Amino acid sequence: MKARTKKIVGILKDTYPDAKCELNHKTPLQLLVATILSAQTTDKKVNEVTEDLFRDYPDLDAFLTLTSDELEERIKQIGLYRNKSRNLILMFRQLKEKFNGEVPKTMEEIMSLAGAGRKTANVVLSNAFNVPSIAVDTHVFRVSNRLEIAKSENVLEVEMQLQGELPKKEWTLMHHLLIFHGRRCCTARNPKCIECPLSHLCKYENKAYNTK
Repeated sequence: MKARTKKIVGILKDTYPDAKCELNHKTPLQLLVATILSAQTTDKKVNEVTEDLFRDYPDLDAFLTLTSDELEERIKQIGLYRNKSRNLILMFRQLKEKFNGEVPKTMEEIMSLAGAGRKTANVVLSNAFNVPSIAVDTHVFRVSNRLEIAKSENVLEVEMQLQGELPKKEWTLMHHLLIFHGRRCCTARNPKCIECPLSHLCKYENKAYNTK
C-alpha cells in the first residue's frame, strides 16, 4: 500500500471507528433483501421499511407467501418499488428452487438472482459471509475518485483499482469507511472540505471551503 493511501486509511479509521454496514439485518437473506431495496434509496428509508417487513416475514418460507402486489404495498415508500417487488418475488423463488432455500456464497451465483448486481453481491459476500469485498456504491465511487486512490469513470474499474491499491484484509472495512466519509463529510454537493480530516491529502480540484 502506498504511503499516501496508508495515511488516508489510518485517518479514516481514526475518524470513523464505528464504520459498519448501516442496513439493519439479522440473516444473509435479510441483508440481500435490504441491499436490493437500497438501490437509489437511502439506508435510513430502507431500515424504516424493513423493520416491519422483517418482523412479519422473517425467513424465506414467509416471503414465499407474498404476492407481488402485497410486497409492493409493504415497500411503496421506496423508490422503484414496483420493479424491486417483482425482482424480489422472483428472487425468493430462485433461492428455493436453485439454492435449496439458502443465499449462495459466490459472486456469480448471487449475481444470477433477480435484482442482484455486482454491488449487491459484494455487500452480501462481505457482510454476511466475511468474504473480503469492495462494493462500489455512489459514495465509494465519488470519494475514492476525489482522493485519487482510484481514478476512473467506470464502476468496475474503480473496484479493481481499489483492490489493487489496498491489502485484501482492508477491503471490507475500507468500503464502510468510504461510505461513512461520503455521507458525513465528502458529500456530492457542498462537501465539508474545511472540516475534512483528509483535506491536506485530497486532490479534489473543486474543494468547497464552506461548512454547508
